[in-house]
Amino acid sequence: MLSDWELWACANHVLQAHGDKAPLYVAEQIGALALTGDEADIRTWQAIAERIVQLSSNVPDRPLQ
Repeated sequence: MLSDWELWACANHVLQAHGDKAPLYVAEQIGALALTGDEADIRTWQAIAERIVQLSSNVPDRPLQ
């Protein structure tokens, strides 16, 4: 699995590259990996998805890390 810093960097990159379609992009990645049974990479993309939600949140009191 990637380090915490790398996961945040990936989440930020996916957001910059895909904008409001970032969740769909992540879901497609997870779906493709599910077909191959790659559990480790599925967990990585799930961790990236969690960070995308946090980066996209408009809740000011919520810490990002």
